[in-house]
Amino acid sequence: MITRTVNVKFSKNLSASPVALLVQKASKFDSIIYIESGERKVNAKSIMGMMSITLDDGDELLIKCDGADEAGAIDTVEKFLIGVEA
Repeated sequence: MITRTVNVKFSKNLSASPVALLVQKASKFDSIIYIESGERKVNAKSIMGMMSITLDDGDELLIKCDGADEAGAIDTVEKFLIGVEA
C-alpha cells in the first residue's frame, strides 16, 4: 500500500465533469484507490463517492492505493489533483 498527502490545486470546487475525469483515470487501474478528505474516505473509482466530498483549492487530501499497479495509480491521481495533468 502506498499513501501520499497532496494539496488540491483547483481554483473552485470540482464540478461533475472534472470529478468524472478523475473517476475515469482511477478506473483504469486495478489497484484499490481511496481518497480521504477530513473524516470522509471515498473510493476514487466511484462517481457518487467522489461527488460526496468537496475539493477546494488548497485542501489537503490523503490518497491511498493498494495493488499491483499502485505506483502508477497514485502518480496519476496526484497529478490530476494538483493540476499537472487534466
